[in-house]
Amino acid sequence: MTKGQQAKILFKEGYNCAQAVFGAFSQELGLDFDIAMKLSSGFGGGMGRLREVCGAVSGMFMVFDMKHGYTSPTDKEGKMELYSHIQELSKRFEKENGSIICRELLGLSEIKSDPTPESRTAEYYKKRPCAELVEIAADIVDSYLQSL
Repeated sequence: MTKGQQAKILFKEGYNCAQAVFGAFSQELGLDFDIAMKLSSGFGGGMGRLREVCGAVSGMFMVFDMKHGYTSPTDKEGKMELYSHIQELSKRFEKENGSIICRELLGLSEIKSDPTPESRTAEYYKKRPCAELVEIAADIVDSYLQSL
């Protein structure tokens, strides 16, 4: 099973987009699944349903950070290298999907300020591209990591 397929399953179980992508990699990142879910929980809905950066994209960045992030605040070279990779991952996702912004991916004209998540019904899954987006994001970061 691909990382994308794992992420899609997690999303369909009810996890948000960031959790689905990050959770698909939790074991190989050496993270307890529950801790991975807590770390990524606020990034769903484009960061707390603000409809900003897509949660799948945030999850993708978190996976990459865990593999290749820097730890020293004075590591200018490490920061520059990391940011270069993050920008490349962003470009790949945007090229495939047209945007990295949640509201644009969902075709929404306004930012949602209501923090109440929608119920995950069959109708929800029909109108939302999120399951496919988490699959794409997880496969992008998986492929990218394998190419390094």
